[in-house]
Amino acid sequence: MKMLSTKLTRCNAAVLIACSAVLLFHLTKEYQFDNTLINRSYALLFFCAQMKAVYPGSFDPITNGHVDIIHRGLKIFQRIVVAVLENPKKQPLFTTKERVDMIQTVFSQKTNVEVRSFHGLLVDFARSNQANVIMRGLRAISDFEYEFQMALMNRKLDPEIETFFMTPSVDYSFLSSNLVKEVSLLGGCLKGLIPESIEKRLRQKFEQNPNITLYKG
Repeated sequence: MKMLSTKLTRCNAAVLIACSAVLLFHLTKEYQFDNTLINRSYALLFFCAQMKAVYPGSFDPITNGHVDIIHRGLKIFQRIVVAVLENPKKQPLFTTKERVDMIQTVFSQKTNVEVRSFHGLLVDFARSNQANVIMRGLRAISDFEYEFQMALMNRKLDPEIETFFMTPSVDYSFLSSNLVKEVSLLGGCLKGLIPESIEKRLRQKFEQNPNITLYKG
């Protein structure tokens, strides 16, 4: 199964490169682009297919929006390391270990997805995991200012590490972990918003802690 998964991943990357190559060929023919630009584009496509990306976040809990970004990211990158943040400024509903365990359960069939916790600088974590791309999701314009600022700071700290932004699927463009927790606390339906295994853990958490107060941040 591991060999099959690896072959499928390489197949996805090969399809991406092939389709992009065809597009670049036609653009070159139609608009007479500079050959240097085209050669760099080919190189970028090739290296993306070989790269490992880090996808950081609190994931408290992981939602279908996060899952969607990871699955689509695997069509571009060879491996993705899901980096679960230990943030002393936040009071998460789930412990770091619980969040790591939940994400590992969701991606238990994906050998090219690693899940690890981290604290400190993200660029240090990326470097220690031999990753040169940070993958981030942008849900709306409201996300952009913060993400843009962080991307520039990370580039300042390590110019060799790039930030790769992905927009979510339309179905999840409104979704956040905080929103999911509020809906669950009030007894609302979470179908299609989070994986079933995560919904079960979320319900159990609120049942065990009926007087819990959600932290927004």
